[in-house]
Amino acid sequence: MFGKSKDNAADDNRDSLSAHEVKRSAVASPATPEASSSISAGLSIVGKIVGQGKLSILGHVEGEVHASTVQIGDGAQVEGNIVAEELTIGGRVKGTIHANRVKLNSTAVVEGDIYHRSLAIEENAQFEGMSRRQDSVIDTPSLVPPRRSQAQPISIDVNGQGNGAAPEGMNPSQATAMDRNRRGKAASDAPNP
Repeated sequence: MFGKSKDNAADDNRDSLSAHEVKRSAVASPATPEASSSISAGLSIVGKIVGQGKLSILGHVEGEVHASTVQIGDGAQVEGNIVAEELTIGGRVKGTIHANRVKLNSTAVVEGDIYHRSLAIEENAQFEGMSRRQDSVIDTPSLVPPRRSQAQPISIDVNGQGNGAAPEGMNPSQATAMDRNRRGKAASDAPNP
């Protein structure tokens, strides 16, 4: 009654084979799309930009830029160093560039040194600085700087019975002020009898 005929067993084998092939093809080509970010024409950013994937800059950036692929559009400005696997410039850049592949479009204006493996400069592009070819300008895994170490916990005796040593990175007067602050807070948090 619950047994399978030979025809059904053959169908089940084909189904499991095709399911196995689907799993194998999904593993062979991961479907994770590359992240893409953009800074629009009306936006101005001051600070360090770090990320993986593609970054399109159409506005103004003042600070360092680190990404896998950076595209600086016509009319965009970057004042700061750029580190990328691939960099295409159509706007203005003032700073040092470290990228494996660099392309200066005809509208590009670059002031600064370019360290590259491959450099292409279109007619009418402006470049003032030094160009230095290197076999390995950047390592792709190290594009994003390593995470900073987490803050270290410190131990302070709220009863004032400490050993007199300041926590790492603090001078004794800072530690004393912090200790007083905590003692006052601990006293105010205590229930009234």
